[in-house]
Amino acid sequence: MMTWSDILTDVQMRLGAPPELEPLARAIAYFIGAFMLVNGALVLALILIWVTRKVVSRIQDRIGPNRIGPYGLFQTVADVLKLLSKEDIRPDNADQIAYVLAPILSVFPVLMTLAVITFAPGFVGVDLNIGVLYLVALGSIGIMAALMAGWSSNNKYALLAGFRVVAQLLAYEIPMVLAMLAPVMLAGTMRTQEIARAQALYLGPINLGLGWFVFLLPGAFIIYFISALAEAEQTPFDLLEAESELIAGFHIEYSGMKFAMFFLAQFLNAFFLGAIAVMLFLGSWQGPFADQIPLLGPFYFLVKTFLVYGAIQWVRGTFPRLRIDQMMSFAWKVLVPLVLSLILAQMIIMKLPIPTWIGYLLILVANIGVVALMLRLMTRYLKQESVGTKRSFTPKSLIGTMAPVNQVGD
Repeated sequence: MMTWSDILTDVQMRLGAPPELEPLARAIAYFIGAFMLVNGALVLALILIWVTRKVVSRIQDRIGPNRIGPYGLFQTVADVLKLLSKEDIRPDNADQIAYVLAPILSVFPVLMTLAVITFAPGFVGVDLNIGVLYLVALGSIGIMAALMAGWSSNNKYALLAGFRVVAQLLAYEIPMVLAMLAPVMLAGTMRTQEIARAQALYLGPINLGLGWFVFLLPGAFIIYFISALAEAEQTPFDLLEAESELIAGFHIEYSGMKFAMFFLAQFLNAFFLGAIAVMLFLGSWQGPFADQIPLLGPFYFLVKTFLVYGAIQWVRGTFPRLRIDQMMSFAWKVLVPLVLSLILAQMIIMKLPIPTWIGYLLILVANIGVVALMLRLMTRYLKQESVGTKRSFTPKSLIGTMAPVNQVGD
């Protein structure tokens, strides 16, 4: 199957480019593709911000943006123009190199994610044989950018938030990466294009496109989704920006477009983490008659991704923020042991000398068991919290606490 770069290169050759300039024609094709993807992502960010505002406002019984443009569509454009016109203020004692590089490095890995996202059959930037590992590696750059922003700002609150970045994102990156391993093992490849093709479902000669891995791996999908919420700094895991504790977090000393770049990375990261979930668990471009009608592929992909993004915003507008000890305990004491057990069980099942359909059934049973155990642990914890105090721990001394005064006559 020809990819989009092959098609663009072939068009240039047909227009009269000499054969010896084919490498240059391919380089031009890659540049055109990269230019379209990056600028499409920037336009997409404007749409995502509007969607977030509208969804969360409706959940909270508000209207949301409704003044500038139809349905407030141009409100985000006005905000961008405002941020462009704001003064760029830099702290005197900041590490200027790290201070300037941090917002750039926060956006860079998010945009680089586009290189391996499979939008349709053949429409992928680069079909790397280590595509999933490439996505995992990019996640570390965003963590480094946030830590650089906190360290270089010469602000104790920014520095504290930078340490929280390392604690939170690294903790939740472990279960997320291991959950991504489940569909990779099932497909037998790290190529995102091949993982998408492995989720086909044929009924005779017709591909229904409904062989999604989520039907076999519901436990891995739920663990990935929860971890992705934390990785995207979304509620209830948005403690990196807890205003009551950290005064907006690691980017407190940034202004203007540098400040906006962190939020650009946050909104795009939430969307692309949803796109990765669609690629690995929800069939990517696969769907009914996607093979027969090529335009259905990108339509299915975008619809699924926007639905996942809508679910992320639904959680954002519904659940309260967790305490830091609750968040870290959930990662290390619940998600990590469960996903390790799940992956170990899947590895053993896939090596057993049994028919394929029995292996799939056992993998599904293991995933359902993980979901049931997770729900049981969360239910037990919530019951304990409902009768406990608001303290995260019981102090050894209660000196200075309020006590009722005994009434002794008049």
